[in-house]
Amino acid sequence: MEPIIHVENLIKRYNKAKESAVNGVSFDVRDGEFFTFLGPNGAGKTTTISILTTTLSKSSGKVEVLGKDIEKDASYIRQNLGIIFQKPSLDENLTAEENIRFHAILYNLYTFSPTYGLMPKAYKDRVMNLAELLGIQKEMFNPIKSFSGGMKRKLEIIRSLMHDPKILFLDEPTTGLDPVSRNNLWDYLQEVRQNAKTTIFLTTHYLEEAEGSDVVCIINNGKIMMQGMPREIKNQLVSPHLVFESKERERLSEELKVKGYRFQEKDGKFIVEFGDRRGQEIIKSIDTPIHRIDINNPTLEEAYVKLVEGGGETG
Repeated sequence: MEPIIHVENLIKRYNKAKESAVNGVSFDVRDGEFFTFLGPNGAGKTTTISILTTTLSKSSGKVEVLGKDIEKDASYIRQNLGIIFQKPSLDENLTAEENIRFHAILYNLYTFSPTYGLMPKAYKDRVMNLAELLGIQKEMFNPIKSFSGGMKRKLEIIRSLMHDPKILFLDEPTTGLDPVSRNNLWDYLQEVRQNAKTTIFLTTHYLEEAEGSDVVCIINNGKIMMQGMPREIKNQLVSPHLVFESKERERLSEELKVKGYRFQEKDGKFIVEFGDRRGQEIIKSIDTPIHRIDINNPTLEEAYVKLVEGGGETG
């Protein structure tokens, strides 16, 4: 099956810059996939998204979105994308509904009417169904200058979904949101993905948001360092480990050495990697009295930090 996004040896150089902002990047995104682009500030994430959404030209390379060339078929591509930018892009002088209405008209979804009451029933139903799902239906006719950051973000989601986009680009969508709003937002986005089969392309600083991705792609200094399923990345970079606490530390240390376990002692605790072994097998093999045991599975954040701070290139 042809990928919905195909990027091959993408390069972007800005005038007067000594190095390329994006340097030979290649990846594919499948239809309906949840794809996350991770990297530190200045890594090339926003530049790549800007090129994919046809708002920035590339220097060289091949980029196709929805099977179309981003330069030859930019208009078609734009009509099928939804974008939520890192910084809100709403008109503060309008009501929530007016922001949505003008967006819908720009996409030629409906004929312009000066008031909500004169808009077609299909428009009203679409707006209110989305607003109800996100819990802001009572505020749709209020000026958005009074909205909280979370409410503005929800409004941007409604706006981006009005035209049923095939791909939804989310550039740091939960920045500035409180934990409850962030969780509610992701619950809804997962619902959209499941019901509408929308492809999601995410950049985020919250590593836990990427845990549910189908594919994670890590970029740094304009180059892709690693890509794959979150589980694969975690297991390749960070070993699962046990944490032992014992009053007989010297005895435990000696026993771990004799049995050939890889471990380190930190703050009075013994961190034992179990890799391909089963953690329970190691626990049962220890004769030294243990008063506390924790089993820690690797997180995407641990893997990401190890890869980016290490500066290495893997895969």
